[in-house]
Amino acid sequence: MNFFKKIFNINTKETKEIQRQEVELSLDDLFVHNFIEKGGKFLYCLKKEEISESLDKILSENKWESLVLLNDKIASFIKNKKIKTKITLDTNTPVFTTCEHLIADKGEILFSSNQLKSTKLSELSEDFIVYAKTSQLVKNTGQGLTGIKTNNKGKLPTNISSIKNYNVHNNDDNFLNYGNSNSKNLYLLLFEDL
Repeated sequence: MNFFKKIFNINTKETKEIQRQEVELSLDDLFVHNFIEKGGKFLYCLKKEEISESLDKILSENKWESLVLLNDKIASFIKNKKIKTKITLDTNTPVFTTCEHLIADKGEILFSSNQLKSTKLSELSEDFIVYAKTSQLVKNTGQGLTGIKTNNKGKLPTNISSIKNYNVHNNDDNFLNYGNSNSKNLYLLLFEDL
């Protein structure tokens, strides 16, 4: 019997030791892991041309013929001349925009009035395409808010919110989320700029 106890004790100690060792992921790996786990779709781009190609594939895959464009600076990525762009908000038309930061520890995307104006996330379409850069990755929400403050000295944006769930069919019955559904069918075009 002592022989078996020794074997089981050794295995138990080894198992506990393995469980104690935390895996340290890099910031981008941590974000991607959490983002995909929440149901987000992500395309990694090394060249600006890849952004346009990926955007084209997303639009044709979903048979979307128009986009609400919330940022004129990214209009150059729309190469398909058949795609109509709108600046007026429409709950049925997919949104193409930028973001403030990518929150690694939660896999969330942080927005402000710089992207959304005064519109709440819940008032926008369920379909989102977000263009972001790897330099926008931050570890947590605190760093994201600090980044917003640093990048917008003198005139802080309002309407700061994040998309927390990328599965529009998630029926989260949590009473804290009642009336504040910001689940989106989200595609992230992540451009490597570091």
